[in-house]
Amino acid sequence: MGIDLTPSSQAEEELEIFLREHQNEFYRLAYSYVKNADEALDVVQEAAIKAFVHRSSLRNPQNMKAWFYRILVNESLTWLRRNRRMYTVPSDYLEGMQSEERTERFDENLDLYKAVLQLDPKLRTVVLLRFFEGMKLEDIAVVTNARLSTVKTRLYRALKELKTMLGEEISA
Repeated sequence: MGIDLTPSSQAEEELEIFLREHQNEFYRLAYSYVKNADEALDVVQEAAIKAFVHRSSLRNPQNMKAWFYRILVNESLTWLRRNRRMYTVPSDYLEGMQSEERTERFDENLDLYKAVLQLDPKLRTVVLLRFFEGMKLEDIAVVTNARLSTVKTRLYRALKELKTMLGEEISA
């Protein structure tokens, strides 16, 4: 016996539409944490189930994006805590590319990729949401349940650490 997730109200329909329209973004964010295609799908699915189960906690439909990203980030961090392991460059990161393109893209991004993975999870979250998801700092504050000044500080610290790790200039 499972949870019936068939939409039966306007709010449920809006949530379902939202999840379908943005599923690729959610997958990309989950993947940036778990580095495995199947695990990322599981994380997104768990976050979607939690969203449906706790949909009554969404008081303002205009905040649906930030509300769901918070659920997704928390679910991703929970997965990381449960599955502590060394990160490696995932094989599907390079799937579908020509050999020369693989080598070029791999060489260009490997150092940055490794450096971002080495950041503390709170710093990594801010970097991922800001630069990979294009979120505003105000929205990141909502997602991470932190003050705007805290988000700015974390972003500054993350960029400073990345600059130190990479030995080059990185700007917000």
